[in-house]
Amino acid sequence: MISDPTTLFAVLAAVLAGVFWLATLPRLKRFFQFMPPVIWAYFVPMILTTAGITPAQSEVYTWMSRYLLPFALFLLMLTVDLPAILKLGKTALMMMVAGTIGIMLGAPVAYLIFASVLPADAWQGLATLSGSWIGGTANMLFIKDSVGTPDSLVGPIIVVDTVVGYGWLGILVFMSTFQDRFDTWIGADKTVIEATNRRLAEVDTTREPSDTPDLAYILGLTLLVTVLSLAVATYLPDIGNPTVITSSTWGILIVVTVGIALSFTRLRRLEHRGGSKVGYLALYLLLTSIGAQADVAAVLQVPMYMLAGVVWILVHIGILLLVARWLRAPLFFVATGSMANIGGAASAPIVASVYFPAMAPIGLLMGVSGYILGIYGALFTAQLLAWMSGFLV
Repeated sequence: MISDPTTLFAVLAAVLAGVFWLATLPRLKRFFQFMPPVIWAYFVPMILTTAGITPAQSEVYTWMSRYLLPFALFLLMLTVDLPAILKLGKTALMMMVAGTIGIMLGAPVAYLIFASVLPADAWQGLATLSGSWIGGTANMLFIKDSVGTPDSLVGPIIVVDTVVGYGWLGILVFMSTFQDRFDTWIGADKTVIEATNRRLAEVDTTREPSDTPDLAYILGLTLLVTVLSLAVATYLPDIGNPTVITSSTWGILIVVTVGIALSFTRLRRLEHRGGSKVGYLALYLLLTSIGAQADVAAVLQVPMYMLAGVVWILVHIGILLLVARWLRAPLFFVATGSMANIGGAASAPIVASVYFPAMAPIGLLMGVSGYILGIYGALFTAQLLAWMSGFLV
């Protein structure tokens, strides 16, 4: 078994590199479209730990959890184009928010139904899943740390996230063949799509090669903000009973808020130099460490969690359809708004491009907005589930 911290970190980095290399192979491209590399960044380390190659506990995992998550979130928030997101139009934003509300309402409904057959700490697992389903992996890891979800629950939650979440992605892709019928039935206003196309032209997507000074700026600024935010957070009180907002939660909230504020300054130009790519790299590295700590035996608890996840998604779908009917929103916005929540920026562009190939950037922007909503929406959902656990357990 690998015990040296440096060697262990190198192995996790190599696993991540190998997964992304496989994703570039033409023969595997279609496979990785429906099972993205981010999933395997979790599962491969879990298999290595099960096989006794990597340890389930290590000081490396603690270090990665403490520093890589705020590091990644700061860069993702710093490089977000909030003005562009706000220009997407009322329909796009309202469908995005409707999807978020559907997830926030679905969580307590599912917990209320299945609390009697789930473990006492199931609320922490469901809270973690709410983070994933309101914005993606970054928010899932944030909520996991915030509520102290035990590693034994991570395995089942990842399985539910993969099977239910990506199963729903497959359904959305299939539904694209019926979008004309849906739009006609609902009386969708197609001018919204045309307006979005015009706004899309306003989104700056310029990319330039990164050089050494650029990477130095990115690393220096992000590390400084991360360390200072975590230091300030130690002076702030814990909130909730059971505790939901801890010192580490405060650190993340400070990092996110500073990142959003700085996104309105010239610092957002770091996106053109690869800022968000560095953030995603840190995020995926962190995910490998989470996978290495997972207990495969915990997957035996999956059936009840799976049913809870299905009920949860059904509530989400119901809210989306009601709002779509009210707004006369095209199926494109229903599907993209849903996946922007469930899958985040990694999956929303895939769904968007299936409906309209030129609309992938819209899916990306809606997915990024999911990160912002998810930080606060998932935290509220976690607090609600924590409160419910006091009555149901």
